[in-house]
Amino acid sequence: MTPTIRRWIASAQGLRQAMNLFGPYMGAGVRISDIADDFSSATVAMDLHWYNRNYVGTHFGGSLYSMVDPMYMLLLMRRLGHGYTVWDKSASIDFVSPGRGKVSAHFELTDQRVGEIKAAAAGGDKVLPEWDIDIVDQQGKLVACVHKVLYVREKRGPGICAPVATSAPA
Repeated sequence: MTPTIRRWIASAQGLRQAMNLFGPYMGAGVRISDIADDFSSATVAMDLHWYNRNYVGTHFGGSLYSMVDPMYMLLLMRRLGHGYTVWDKSASIDFVSPGRGKVSAHFELTDQRVGEIKAAAAGGDKVLPEWDIDIVDQQGKLVACVHKVLYVREKRGPGICAPVATSAPA
């Protein structure tokens, strides 16, 4: 990645623009409408189109999931900084009602939650924070609920090895 691109996506608005040009998002018709300047929240939306509808004319489940997939990971990576490894670990989606028209999801990452994750990861322990994300239609009716689990661990510095268990001499 070039330094220019790195600088561009370092800002919330640059990341929003880049994600809106990201192939999987464009292909599904997903748009990030907002990312807070401090990466504490984001909102994504998706209109129903011929290319993201399923056989029965409602939102394709894969597109519903893809609209929420990377958001908590991206927000948390930005909030924690380079000293942490953040990965998606697992997810599940519960389809509640047919999605027709525009659907959206909102993400909140409070200072308190970030602090709790940092405290739990102190010393190199892995942390598995969880979130539930509601995908709703324009009337606020629940379309799907996604359960996300992330993997977070504080990075070890260069040249620092993990402690090795030793047995005491007999």
